[in-house]
Amino acid sequence: MFRRPLEFLKSLPAHGDLVEIRLGPLRAWVVCHPELVHEMLRDTRTFDKGGTQYDRLRLLMGDGVVTCPHAEHRRQRRLVGPAFRPSRVAGHTDLMAEEAEAVCRAWHAGQRVDVSAAMMAMTTRVISRVLFSGSLDATRSAEVRRCLADVVRGLFVRTVVPLDGVFRLPTPANRRYRHAVARLHTIIDDLIAERRRGAARDDLLGTLLESARDDGGTMPPAGEREVHDQMITLLLTGVETTALCLASAFALLARNPEAERRLHAELDTVLAGRTLVAADLPHLVHTRNVVTETLRHSPPGWLFTRVTTRDTRLAGHRLPRGSTVLYSPYLLQHDPASFPDPDRFLPDRWLPGRSAPGPRGAMVPFAAGGRKCLGDTFAMTEAIVAVAVIAGRWRLRRPPGPVERPRPAVTLGPRSLVMTCEPRACGTTVSPARADAPAHRGDGALRVPEARTAGDHDVDDA
Repeated sequence: MFRRPLEFLKSLPAHGDLVEIRLGPLRAWVVCHPELVHEMLRDTRTFDKGGTQYDRLRLLMGDGVVTCPHAEHRRQRRLVGPAFRPSRVAGHTDLMAEEAEAVCRAWHAGQRVDVSAAMMAMTTRVISRVLFSGSLDATRSAEVRRCLADVVRGLFVRTVVPLDGVFRLPTPANRRYRHAVARLHTIIDDLIAERRRGAARDDLLGTLLESARDDGGTMPPAGEREVHDQMITLLLTGVETTALCLASAFALLARNPEAERRLHAELDTVLAGRTLVAADLPHLVHTRNVVTETLRHSPPGWLFTRVTTRDTRLAGHRLPRGSTVLYSPYLLQHDPASFPDPDRFLPDRWLPGRSAPGPRGAMVPFAAGGRKCLGDTFAMTEAIVAVAVIAGRWRLRRPPGPVERPRPAVTLGPRSLVMTCEPRACGTTVSPARADAPAHRGDGALRVPEARTAGDHDVDDA
């Protein structure tokens, strides 16, 4: 599990639909069948956020909307959720396009670019503008990215080696991890303190601070500690996963020239070199399919844990209260029974009108049920916009040499992807809207089904 986690996970279905493993002294169960995963994710009372992964995440993030227990989740989601409604996300499309353009504006022909670092810089700027109205300056943005690199490496080790004593030792890795965690909390505290001294702003931090001052209303307001926990949770979860998805997308496109050619043709037709706006999103069908297939092929969130809150049965086996249960989107989405030829990058799997691949629950990059990712619409929109803007201007090529194998940490994706820039000449005409384009509202927002019924087969809801 520690040395070759992806290969290990893919070997488990041969042993059954529910497989017991050992994480050091801890017994845990890996759910290998998509319908069982779906059953587990729907029952959030019995299978709550917990286990070694969330125990470590709570030390980092506190009890924000991602890590809080079931009893607190509904209230927190009602508090934070309005900022991620489709109409609000559509309103952020312009700033997403601005930041994508800014990150590639200075590139030049033949330049070697660290795409992973560039995507991290872009997503940090985007989430900073949404959460803090851009108060996270360049110096602190760079420090956040450095701290995140140390945190994601350390979190995976702490998930699969649940021995607290090992991580109290003053090793260089442990010191780097503790320093990174402390600095992230300090940065958030500084941003909150600066906002209290300054003028109110219409962003998520402003919404939470206003809630903390609220004396009435039907919903309990956010407490002072909760404001901090929500900010660090959304900052950390809103930066790296989307950046890794984008880096994976460009790496996969470079290895699949036909998918890349069709992407460029669509962008030249729909955008014709002009700036992307929200109303363009429903017409970027192949671009969306590229992002969706990237999430299937290389899901940034590849391993998650739950803990049982009572004695229960799953797949005919008794699980006592307090059992650790794991599921892996990577495992489910690389099962050939669900996705034929799973290691191939095939965006056409997601063409409109095609039957959903795989059984119920096979595609879960954003989870499902009541704890489905709050920011799924935001992340999908940001990824589509970034791919469209960057690929509309540049073709990214891998330099000769061996391709780095995936090295999972708490997230999965290329962490040092160097590619060479080739400028592209864009088309000059805009085609009319296609009849087979997804339905959309006048504000350009993509339709999102209610969270409890989403996440069955694909990410069309995102």
